[in-house]
Amino acid sequence: MDSCVIPLRHGGLSLVQTTDFFYPLVEDPYMMGRIACANVLSDLYAMGITECDNMLMLLSVSQSMSDEEREKVTPLMIKGFRDAAEEGGTAVTGGQTVVNPWIIIGGVATVVCQPNEFIMPDSAVVGDVLVLTKPLGTQVAVNAHQWLDNPERWNKIKMVVSREEVELAYQEAMFNMATLNRTAAGLMHTFNAHAATDITGFGILGHSQNLAKQQRNEVSFVIHNLPIIAKMAAVSKASGRFGLLQGTSAETSGGLLICLPREQAARFCSEIKSSKYGEGHQAWIVGIVEKGNRTARIIDKPRVIEVLPRGTTASSLAPENSSASCEPSS
Repeated sequence: MDSCVIPLRHGGLSLVQTTDFFYPLVEDPYMMGRIACANVLSDLYAMGITECDNMLMLLSVSQSMSDEEREKVTPLMIKGFRDAAEEGGTAVTGGQTVVNPWIIIGGVATVVCQPNEFIMPDSAVVGDVLVLTKPLGTQVAVNAHQWLDNPERWNKIKMVVSREEVELAYQEAMFNMATLNRTAAGLMHTFNAHAATDITGFGILGHSQNLAKQQRNEVSFVIHNLPIIAKMAAVSKASGRFGLLQGTSAETSGGLLICLPREQAARFCSEIKSSKYGEGHQAWIVGIVEKGNRTARIIDKPRVIEVLPRGTTASSLAPENSSASCEPSS
């Protein structure tokens, strides 16, 4: 699943460790560093782990960059990564840097913990509901932003979205990708989560299917609701790419998908939005756990919840406000 869990020979402790890296996908090197770090830590958070003992950074600098570009971009990426690690209560103590055709950034996260500090992703039961803690659509938003300068691509989507809406969606995607899933990980314990994973490269459907396969009980996941950054569902449809409504669009540093007892899910959603955890945390009930053969599916016509970028109003972008989201699906 998301992390390896290795029992140690010392007093009931386990080593939990994960690694991840990828190519840049946003224009801001500092934010790229933050996103990369959030993405690495997310695999620990998916197991309900909130503390990380140590991080290493993996960095490759592109051989096609000039000396000036390298000297400006690299320290900003490193700073972004380190700042996010610090926000997660840990530190970067080493790593490896190489020259490569492409820029790559990522890292390793390691923690030694007691069994009660992590939640194995295998205990979903019939009647649980599925909660998602970040909106979908990051890949669509990032690509649409790149298409602003590509007339051929832009012409395919300009009838369904304005340049301003693309800019807002891109900023929202960048903010969400850089947000740590640490608060959600802590609340998994408070609200008795039975299993979780984070939504990244295989999209919500791929990761749901992977999580369903791990379950000890004969259950299946059914997704009814798709919270999506405003306008990105329309962009996905108009472009003929991504498969966002089919759940196959890749996400980067996405939210946690958590199996929670039905009576706890709405409380989890309202708690995570509380001001005591800072700005920007959200959650939606997106589906249910029913009896089945360890598969996952999205219903034929899922409800799309348009999630408004920060600072916009419902009238300016979408008819449906993102806050109407915490009622369990029938």
